[in-house]
Amino acid sequence: MGENRYFQKALSDFMYESASGGAIRHLADSGYTVRRIVENLDFPTPYERVQKAVWEHLIRQGTILLEKPGRSAQKESVSYVREYDQYGKASFRRIVVQEEGEKVTDWSIKALGSNEWTAEDLAVLLRHKRDANGQEHACVSFDFGLASRKEPEKYEAMLSALEEDQREYVSGLPWEGRRVYHKLNFRGMEMLIQLYEAGQYQGECYFLKTREILQIG
Repeated sequence: MGENRYFQKALSDFMYESASGGAIRHLADSGYTVRRIVENLDFPTPYERVQKAVWEHLIRQGTILLEKPGRSAQKESVSYVREYDQYGKASFRRIVVQEEGEKVTDWSIKALGSNEWTAEDLAVLLRHKRDANGQEHACVSFDFGLASRKEPEKYEAMLSALEEDQREYVSGLPWEGRRVYHKLNFRGMEMLIQLYEAGQYQGECYFLKTREILQIG
């Protein structure tokens, strides 16, 4: 019975991957929010499944980090391979690949008060730091999951500070109940500046190549 359940799950995962997996990842990479991805899929897929798939994809590609940058956290990717036995019966083998992250220990830390700089000046500074490090080596912390669970009023204030597309992006992701780190790409930068300007940001920016941490708030 256990093997049958595993097979059914593997078969379901394989069919989902064939029908929607690639499209979900492509649309997520194109900047679509979870809601818009659901609306644009040719094969009907439950919202929760799309939400989970987008979150896992963002983690695998490094847009989302669950551990503090520089801690050499492992990233895990999972795939299924269809195989046949000597009688032609199909089965699915689960493959897990672990990838080591980068480790940094000798940080240079600078603190910036919430009212110390204008949003425009902060944006200029962050772009300069990001250009010096490369987008792949710059990230920002967000407490959306933490606030939604422990301070719902603060979470709503944070959402209210964001533009409509940004709110839809944030509310569509299953943020964990802890501080999470987001690549300082265009979306990450814009969300940070919007929150900072509204006095709703407190967190850190990490720049791995220059080994700098900017503490804000």
